[in-house]
Amino acid sequence: MEAVPTITIHIEKYIRENVLKLQHFSDITGINVGTISAILKGSRPMSMNQLNQITSAMGLEKGYFYETYGVESFIESSPHWRRLEPYLHECAELGELHCIQQVITHVTDDRSYIEELFDVAESFFAKGLKEAALILYECVADCEKYQHSERLALCQYRIFLLQKTLNKLINLNAAIKFESYIDKLNEEMQLDALKDLANLYSTMNLWDKVFELAEESIRRTDLQIHLQSLSRKRKTRVAFYPLFTYKAYANLLMANVSEERKQYKQALKYTDVYEDIVDGIKNPTEEEQELIERFKGWAEGNRYLYKILSGDFELLYRYLDYLDINHAEILTVLTYIIQAANQYSYNIDYTLNRFQNHIDQIKEESYVQGLYNEQATNFKYIRLFYELAKYRLNQSQFEQGIEHLITSLERSSSCNEDLMCIKCIDLYGKYRNHASKTQEEQYTKLIDKLSVPTFQ
Repeated sequence: MEAVPTITIHIEKYIRENVLKLQHFSDITGINVGTISAILKGSRPMSMNQLNQITSAMGLEKGYFYETYGVESFIESSPHWRRLEPYLHECAELGELHCIQQVITHVTDDRSYIEELFDVAESFFAKGLKEAALILYECVADCEKYQHSERLALCQYRIFLLQKTLNKLINLNAAIKFESYIDKLNEEMQLDALKDLANLYSTMNLWDKVFELAEESIRRTDLQIHLQSLSRKRKTRVAFYPLFTYKAYANLLMANVSEERKQYKQALKYTDVYEDIVDGIKNPTEEEQELIERFKGWAEGNRYLYKILSGDFELLYRYLDYLDINHAEILTVLTYIIQAANQYSYNIDYTLNRFQNHIDQIKEESYVQGLYNEQATNFKYIRLFYELAKYRLNQSQFEQGIEHLITSLERSSSCNEDLMCIKCIDLYGKYRNHASKTQEEQYTKLIDKLSVPTFQ
């Protein structure tokens, strides 16, 4: 195997080919000539700053030598944290993930830097450098897998948050694996973990599990509120939100579960509970007031929703006025309104005309990403155009209905929503004779892309 040239060989070659004196090279790099000389002789290690200065002076892009530097400084030599930490940060910023993986695999052999690596992972997580953070969390978790530390639990929590995909089976396995670590987290952080788990399970329509986690969240929140009332010393908050938020949100989740079970009166009761919780907050801070208004807005909108889903369209126009102010709710609300209209054979042409521009805008937007909130949005998008298709097809508006159906099928396919794919295919089969030639071609292309199992 041919030996890979060292960084010093590259530097010496550059100096020689450009006929430079060492002093001239020192001038263009901004590094002391004595330091340059020591680096080239191998008597002094090169820092990350010096590496970046030399790389720039040689007219190379930043990161050009990072992989070689990692091998020379941390694999072939004894690693030193003073050089390793800035190396990890620089690689993360540039997205040189393979360099991080290569070095970390070697460095953790003796497990001497586990605590420091965890701190760097937390720094990456805070900065949104998710892929780099995931590498470090997985490494730390693997090194501590036989322990029962809070640090291991927090690593598993971060891994759970960072590993969400559009594959529901992978997400379910991740959720099951992480759930056993919740009790080892900080008591307040457990509330965030329960919330995130419940949100993920809701994207999979596992409503019994969502309800169970919501009840557990209420129990643990009440305990934390009680403990705070007994403490004379005000502790620094660990939970992401004020404590009352978790109890209110748990009741909102239980209202959502009741809605999915078509228990609309029960959903209204839970809605009253979470609104009463936020109404009971005295002298709220600016943050708390913002959250209070958010919950009260949800309560107002959901009361309209549960009435309409029950078949009572008397409040429809007030609900539409609510939507004019709360544009962020349009995708969700329109889906449910059309669903109710289909169920009760109610004419909502006025509603669709009023929000046609919003529907057109929603159709153009792309939501296919990996986190659970994007998953939920994707599913609402799919449901919106599926319900629109049913509504238009029931009106014998075949061209428009089939167009909406193809839109729903296309997104269902790209998001691996198998059940919705089947529903779209089934509905298309009923109206296939009304499809135009272009629509039939579009449908056929989508079907060709699907891996639909066949039974022999």
